[in-house]
Amino acid sequence: MEQPLLPLIFSYVGMTLMLALGCIGSAVGVTMTGNTTIGALKKNPEMFGQSMILCALPSTQGLYSFAGFFLMLSALKRLNGIITLSQGLALFAAGTALGFTAYFSALRQASLCSNGITEISNGQDVFGKTMILAVFPELYAILAFAATFLALP
Repeated sequence: MEQPLLPLIFSYVGMTLMLALGCIGSAVGVTMTGNTTIGALKKNPEMFGQSMILCALPSTQGLYSFAGFFLMLSALKRLNGIITLSQGLALFAAGTALGFTAYFSALRQASLCSNGITEISNGQDVFGKTMILAVFPELYAILAFAATFLALP
């Protein structure tokens, strides 16, 4: 008996959205913070180390998306691609949820980090506070990654 393709199509579309949205969000977020850093270095060239760390933070959402993609692909390989429609829909939903959450989390974290970088360049001692506040958007990407892991067949 041949395996229906619809469950696999749903799974792969969810995985594609997860990876693409998470990586696009991270790429845009890192670029936003990098652009802010370039402008801020004109005022305060000594701040590169702190701003570089803040620039890297939005990249983690792409890593969560990649890890989710890898876990889903491994699960599908383990099952030889034989999944039910409900499992395919669950993978689609989990992948889509992580993709959109990672995308928006990376952008909002980049916005927050960009503001911190700007204020560091103005001589404010806000690196630590910016790091603490940047954890909050990150938390939602972590929760979406955990939900994706729990949704695996």
